[in-house]
Amino acid sequence: MTKISRRLFTVVLSGLAALTLAGASPSLAAEDLSKVVLRVGDQTGATRAKLEAAGLLKDVPYQIEWSVYAAAVNLHEALKADAVDIGSAADSPTVSAIAGGSKIKVVASFTNGGLGSSLIVPAGSPIKTIQDLKGKTISPSTRGSVAHFLTLGVLKKAGLTANDVKLAFLTPADASAAFQSGGIDAWGTWGVYLARSIGTLKATVLIDGPGINTGKGVYSATDSALAVPGKVAAIADFVARVERGYDWSRQNKDAFLDFYAAFTKQDRATVEYLYASEAAYKREPVDDTLAASLQTVFETWKEAGVLSGDLKLANFVYRDLPTN
Repeated sequence: MTKISRRLFTVVLSGLAALTLAGASPSLAAEDLSKVVLRVGDQTGATRAKLEAAGLLKDVPYQIEWSVYAAAVNLHEALKADAVDIGSAADSPTVSAIAGGSKIKVVASFTNGGLGSSLIVPAGSPIKTIQDLKGKTISPSTRGSVAHFLTLGVLKKAGLTANDVKLAFLTPADASAAFQSGGIDAWGTWGVYLARSIGTLKATVLIDGPGINTGKGVYSATDSALAVPGKVAAIADFVARVERGYDWSRQNKDAFLDFYAAFTKQDRATVEYLYASEAAYKREPVDDTLAASLQTVFETWKEAGVLSGDLKLANFVYRDLPTN
């Protein structure tokens, strides 16, 4: 353990009256966290909405200040600016943010094996195979996103390169508008955007993420937050609640589908398509194996010419967050 975490849990073990945190390691008493404000960045607002639906935000002994962002790139801009303490994004944009100088550490990781991100084409599109993408305009959403990583992997699988297509980097909202208007031929997207496109626009999935994307959703915290013992305790508790949220999804499929259909404003049949990716998420250790996986993502970005230089991702994982 670091000096911070040893000091933190020495206080815990001294016998302060405990309020058990949601599945996290031994916790600080409620009064010790009552003045802690954890600033959480939330892509599309989905994390907060699900935790509320699961009843997992009723007994939080610290204050959560939520901020909603449309995509990972926006969330990572907030982390870099120290506007939030913690936020979740796929490993691809997280590695890009670290390479860009963001002072963050990966504190937790969940993986579903690559489910949840897809390259889609409009209903009735003449594009039937990934080889048909040659000469077409594709939006991988934002540069450095998980969809960008997927798009590059799909092109490589088809024997193509980025030079064989036109890549249009757009925000998810702009990409959605371009997809509806016919301004792009294919779109790499995920989550809510994927559900809405399939449900409302009857989009066709050309290829999914497994075999190309890792499916890792990692929580990153700022160095400044990790220097504050109370925030470390709050982060440990918050991530444990997220883990319980995935447990809730697996154990309560109907309730999850009801929640997600309302959240995405789609029918249950549409959101059920995405249930497998949600139910597959499992927490994994923050260890050398995770560091090696992040390093592979960095090397892939380098090979594609997206990133350059040298970076040791093992220096950007925080291994001391309690998980028991």
